[in-house]
Amino acid sequence: MRKIILAAAVAGSALGLAACSETAEKAGETADAMAADATSVAEEGAAAVEGAAEATGEAAEGAAADVTEAAEGAAEAAEEAMTGEAAE
Repeated sequence: MRKIILAAAVAGSALGLAACSETAEKAGETADAMAADATSVAEEGAAAVEGAAEATGEAAEGAAADVTEAAEGAAEAAEEAMTGEAAE
């Protein structure tokens, strides 16, 4: 009778350990999946920041070209005004 009770206790412990190891495996898989998701989100964020930086750079170049063109136009207009005044 004692052997049967001892065998039942050992079997119960073995089943408990098996269940715990399966839970640990699932927890490990979940952690791996979460890490992969975090990496994916970080990569997408970095790509978005890079795209925004490029767009900002292009906009700045365009604005600088517009300012340069306007300044050149103003200089030409001032020169023409001065030349026209001198001729009169």
